[in-house]
Amino acid sequence: MIRLEDLDYELPPNFIAQQPCEPRDAARLLVYRRATGEIKHSQVAQLKDFLHPGDLLVANDTRVIPARLIGKREGTGGRVEVLLLRPQEQDWWEALVRPSQRLKPGARIVLESEEDKSPDVVEVGAWLPHGKRRVRFQDDPNAVIERHGTTPLPPYIREPLADPARYQTTYARVSGSAAAPTAGLHFTPRLVQELEEYGVRFAFITLHIGLDTFQPIREENPLQHPIHSEYLEVPAETVHLIQGTKARQGRVIAVGTTSVRALESAAAAQGVMQPFSGETRLYIYPGYRFRVVDGILTNFHLPRSTLLLLVAAYTGLAELKRIYRTAIEENYRFYSFGDASLLL
Repeated sequence: MIRLEDLDYELPPNFIAQQPCEPRDAARLLVYRRATGEIKHSQVAQLKDFLHPGDLLVANDTRVIPARLIGKREGTGGRVEVLLLRPQEQDWWEALVRPSQRLKPGARIVLESEEDKSPDVVEVGAWLPHGKRRVRFQDDPNAVIERHGTTPLPPYIREPLADPARYQTTYARVSGSAAAPTAGLHFTPRLVQELEEYGVRFAFITLHIGLDTFQPIREENPLQHPIHSEYLEVPAETVHLIQGTKARQGRVIAVGTTSVRALESAAAAQGVMQPFSGETRLYIYPGYRFRVVDGILTNFHLPRSTLLLLVAAYTGLAELKRIYRTAIEENYRFYSFGDASLLL
């Protein structure tokens, strides 16, 4: 049985990367092979050295929306922060609102506007489970978000980001995430071109990441953790590329845990790999049998997180602990803007 303490590890604060590497593919790369337990150290720019022609990289093309809004409560002028999570029916959004308890349904938040323009207003609706609220806009939501929103960085990043584009992958296309698929942040157009010329193909899924991905596991038995749901799409083109790769004995390597969850959800929902769109609550932990993924490119994750459990399902818990001990001994940078690992 897995215990919560099994998902702990000590990480000095200075190991948490506050700024991304420049260029993107300058990040270090720890390479682990399950068959032998071998660990090597390289750089993302040298990713080709560990892949084969005919392999397929599957990445998440979600785009982070500027989902953090700051305004004032109508009538009192008190400061209010709204963090948009995802759209719901009838123009409502699921959001985190601070302070929430002071705002009854129907309360209005006025967003600061430029001179000579009518202010944008956010209406606060009903309470939702886990401290969330419903909110909606008087104007077009996309327009309001673009006018007033800022990028919501993870709570462990305390330094401002000079260039917001660095919290987007270079191939981000479909807006909807509250957080970036961080393994994909390492790819540059040059690296993608080099891999494609070598014979490695790329395919894409879309999984919109919610902030629940940062919620720590609190149950002593981690398997009792209420896993969050996320919306995903696995298109027919990606399924076709996966099937062709498998038929030619190539490997399907997921870029990030979100791609793992999307691919495995699509296969689990239907028994075989088929196009899929909808919500997933798939919880991947040790003992899970992978149906699609033959390798994972991923960053180093927080203790007591569902992402750490997902990686442990692939490597085994004991080996995961060894990988993380090695990364700390070798001074790897951790979390969203940190270095990467390639698990094969």
